[in-house]
Amino acid sequence: MTTETEPERRAREALEAAGVPSRITRHGPVRSLAEAAAARGLEPDQILKSLVVRRGVDDYLFVLVPGGRTISWPRLRALLGVNRLSMPDAAVAREVTGYERGTITPFGSTRPWPVVADATVAGRGTVSVGAGGHGVSAAMDADDLLRVLGAQVADVTDREPSQD
Repeated sequence: MTTETEPERRAREALEAAGVPSRITRHGPVRSLAEAAAARGLEPDQILKSLVVRRGVDDYLFVLVPGGRTISWPRLRALLGVNRLSMPDAAVAREVTGYERGTITPFGSTRPWPVVADATVAGRGTVSVGAGGHGVSAAMDADDLLRVLGAQVADVTDREPSQD
């Protein structure tokens, strides 16, 4: 049996405190979105990346981006009313969330940053977000997720270019 790490415990406790039905899944390492979706029994667009974005000095937010999509920086800047946004490096992301890259989730973050979710998340049914550990995720209803996180829902992503 795998021992729960401190970040995984924080995420699980925050999920439990949110009071919405969720299912934590543990799977081995994955190398791609397709592998993650298969391991979780979901479609790739049901996997949500929790990206940390820097808005200003000590001012960050989470952006929930469905698999197969990427942030539209011009639309996100316009939504937030700023001229510049950036992605912090891995050390800063860990410092401001308490999570390593690849494990980041708004649930149990050491600081409660605002959440922006792409408009395609709403009404999607079951989605999966990271749960504080590599190969650990939490699945729940998308609308429940948006509600408990108080997410601002807006059109802030584009489809990723085809990899064909």
